[in-house]
Amino acid sequence: MGGFFYERVTLVLMCEQSGGHMSAKILTIPGYGGSGEKHWQSIWEKEYDNIERVEQDDWDKPQPKQWVDTLDYYIKPDEKYILVGHSLACSLVSHWALKHDSIAIIGALLVSPADVDSPEHTPEEVRNFMPMPLEKLPFKSIVVASDNDPYVSFERAEFFAKAWGSDFINIGSHGHINAESELSSWEFGKNLLRKLQQS
Repeated sequence: MGGFFYERVTLVLMCEQSGGHMSAKILTIPGYGGSGEKHWQSIWEKEYDNIERVEQDDWDKPQPKQWVDTLDYYIKPDEKYILVGHSLACSLVSHWALKHDSIAIIGALLVSPADVDSPEHTPEEVRNFMPMPLEKLPFKSIVVASDNDPYVSFERAEFFAKAWGSDFINIGSHGHINAESELSSWEFGKNLLRKLQQS
């Protein structure tokens, strides 16, 4: 218990001492099927204090309007946020940004953007999110991709990043950057999160 407490206190102190937008609330946004307990998003939720998961009513039957409305419900205009989206949630964030005021958003970490336009890469359950929005995001963003992701080709991930005006990071061969990737708490991802917090 002592080690766990120390880790949490250390994270809080890092936030307080680094400047920037370290007090911004972190919203984790899972994709299709949700994020299980071994997913790095779930682990982050246990390690950070100022963090909350966007909970959808049905992770297995994604509905664009309902998911966008749910995300918007979590975003209050008098607070500041960093969005941390995985897989289908990258499309969700881009759809949300088209329809809502994004003044509360400091930045977004968009990991493994599932290619909703491609039947070769994604299931029919997510096809209602197509076409993938390609407008530039009105806030700072980082897209993280793996070169062997079964849900998006590396070239398409890079294309999305360019369209959204995002920084693009290739982390090598880590599949869909999920629980099966065995990244544990994904320290590299935390470094990218801190980059957004300090911007």
